[in-house]
Amino acid sequence: MELILQTIVNATYAASYMALVAVGLVLIFGVMGVINFAHGELYMAGAYTVVFFYADLDFPFFAAVALGLLFVGCLGLVMERALFRPMRDNPLGGLIASIGFLLVLQTLAVVGFGVRMEHIPPPTQEKIVVIEGVILTWQRLYVILATVVLLGALWVFLRRSKFGWALRACAQDPEAAALQGISMNNTARLAMFIGAALAGVAGALTAPLVSPTPYIGHSIIVTAFIIIIVGGIGSLEGAVIAAVLYAFVHTIVTTYYDGVVANIVGLSMMLIVLVVKPTGLFGAKERA
Repeated sequence: MELILQTIVNATYAASYMALVAVGLVLIFGVMGVINFAHGELYMAGAYTVVFFYADLDFPFFAAVALGLLFVGCLGLVMERALFRPMRDNPLGGLIASIGFLLVLQTLAVVGFGVRMEHIPPPTQEKIVVIEGVILTWQRLYVILATVVLLGALWVFLRRSKFGWALRACAQDPEAAALQGISMNNTARLAMFIGAALAGVAGALTAPLVSPTPYIGHSIIVTAFIIIIVGGIGSLEGAVIAAVLYAFVHTIVTTYYDGVVANIVGLSMMLIVLVVKPTGLFGAKERA
């Protein structure tokens, strides 16, 4: 029983940071129509921001996390202006540009920090005893709470503010939104900032738990793509639910078998969903 409860706690943590990364990727694709293969490297950039400011310069941990959010969000603005806006009418070109930027970010990380794993001490070593034999570290709790707050704030923003309405309008029908006077450039910048910032803050918060390397983005981008395909491309709610589903399945299989089998099960889950419902669990068919 204790093992089952500990697995649930671990899966809740995994679902939290996966949801942040996947929701950011969905938001960028939904508004801009571009597949950002460098999204995993934005997660990596957030982690290395904490390495630099918290581990190297002794900034307070949460100040370093806030800097990671801002830095990666601004990095997203650079990507939007330099890579994706010139390729707005060429989705394949945008995809290739994002792969090139991925390699640039990896190279910069290798030059700046080397290829070694960065072991970052968490801000506190204290643990919460959920029940006897079931442990939750404060660092994992920070990730869970931050995810709830950030995704809740994003939900309110998208449904209660005029900027959120503009983002939703552009995602649903860009041409109609443009005819209503909504600036595609402004909405693309906003979507890219928010999407990149979510990936960055996920990397920053999990940095003490994952020991960053310049190549840490590889696994997270594969996971994010599985999640958004299962949830339905373009569905933010689907991304959150699919992140929870994938995290629980992956964590349970890893606990009782091993990580390789868990990866196979995760991919099999995606294939089954594509066969049964090609649009994903919450995806909608494209209008003719």
